[in-house]
Amino acid sequence: MKNSDHRCAAGRFACGERRFFLKAGMGIGTVAMLGGLSLRTNIAYAAALTKTERDNLTPDQIVERMKKGNERFRSGKMQAHDYLAQKRSSAAGQFPAAVILSCIDSRAPAEILFDIEIGEAFNARIAGNIANSDLLGSMEFACAVAGAKVALVMGHTACGAIKGAIDHVELGNLTGLLDKIKPSIEATEYSGERTGKNSDFVDAVARTNVRLTIETIRQNSEILASLEKKGALKIVGSMYDLKNGAVTFMA
Repeated sequence: MKNSDHRCAAGRFACGERRFFLKAGMGIGTVAMLGGLSLRTNIAYAAALTKTERDNLTPDQIVERMKKGNERFRSGKMQAHDYLAQKRSSAAGQFPAAVILSCIDSRAPAEILFDIEIGEAFNARIAGNIANSDLLGSMEFACAVAGAKVALVMGHTACGAIKGAIDHVELGNLTGLLDKIKPSIEATEYSGERTGKNSDFVDAVARTNVRLTIETIRQNSEILASLEKKGALKIVGSMYDLKNGAVTFMA
């Protein structure tokens, strides 16, 4: 085979296997091929997700690929991203598969934790990953207008906002935000020390807060609740462990 033929073949391969959300909608043979990490090492995932590709995925497939992306993050074998190419290919339009509501904590950047690309997920961040009316409106846009099929609420361990709510911290506008977390404290069943000094209790409240945030989304957004009932949207919770890098999805 000539060198030019090698280059053409390599180009077709890289183009055809360029992103992880797309891989979820492809056949078993392609997925098996992508399972060989050595085959992916030198591939630059360049193009942004298209509408057709996103629409062909189910919510469960999207969640599964997020899980696989986190496994790659934990193993240190993440995809080779060409972010400039992704920027160029998504400039004219975006077709994200998911919207992620997470905390502002600098140690929990969702795109990196799930090894995803520019244009593949909306990312809403606020201390304590709460869902106020502004965030609900943003999520409604992401799902009802832009077509995202997964709404993921992601809390994390050692959350400063959770600890602040437990310790009754008061600081300007932060006071009102932490008040929205406090119902999670009362709703958390825990027999040990119920203070911000107890990291296990803080994490237990964080998990409760994810669950109550999902309840808030369903109760306060008829749009998102309706999409979920129709099967067009999956609303799911998760917790990110700062120590081991794992994102655990909640039932």
